[in-house]
Amino acid sequence: MAKVPSAERHDIVLQMGSLSRQLRETLVSYHSLNDSEWNIAKKSKDVTVWRKPSDEFSGYLYKAEGTVADHPRRIIEFMVPGPRRMEWDSLMTSLEIVKTLDEEGCCVVKYSTAGQLWNIISPREFVDFSYTCDYQRGLMSCGVSVEHREQNPGLVRGFNHPCGWFCVPAEDPDLSVLTGFIQTDLKGMIPQSAVDSAMAAGLVRFYRELTHALAAEPP
Repeated sequence: MAKVPSAERHDIVLQMGSLSRQLRETLVSYHSLNDSEWNIAKKSKDVTVWRKPSDEFSGYLYKAEGTVADHPRRIIEFMVPGPRRMEWDSLMTSLEIVKTLDEEGCCVVKYSTAGQLWNIISPREFVDFSYTCDYQRGLMSCGVSVEHREQNPGLVRGFNHPCGWFCVPAEDPDLSVLTGFIQTDLKGMIPQSAVDSAMAAGLVRFYRELTHALAAEPP
């Protein structure tokens, strides 16, 4: 993990503070969109995935929502960048915290993902700014890709436009409602049908693996 020189720390704090505010405002605006703007992309017993054209790029903004049997803070602890995420998220193949300012709830994370759909989508690499904060009676954790010169050979560098998760208590005190917004530009020449299939299936799998991980490690 890179240490931030003290001479640069003040500027980085200001930059991260501005970026975190923009991210929060953008994600809250997604969360406020009317239901009529979304089209169902995939539905399982516990999770529904919708999509709509993204305002950020030529692809889609995906929304996923489902209930998870645990409390918001513990759920988000399993999701934020770190060693615990690598223990259960089968899509991630590596994860490194490049830069962190713990007191701000911010970090820069570099991670790689496995190939998908029989490697129609080859392994990808992302470098994201990540921000976690309180939201209503729960938490939100959001991120967006940032510039980073170093790149692993053999991996396509993808780009995450503003993405994030909201986790708040459900009416049932043993459950939480987890809502995510994802808009990833995978780069490369990939058929849109393959992207749609991978994104929708991946979000459903994400909920399933997260639920299993939480159940396997009681609080």
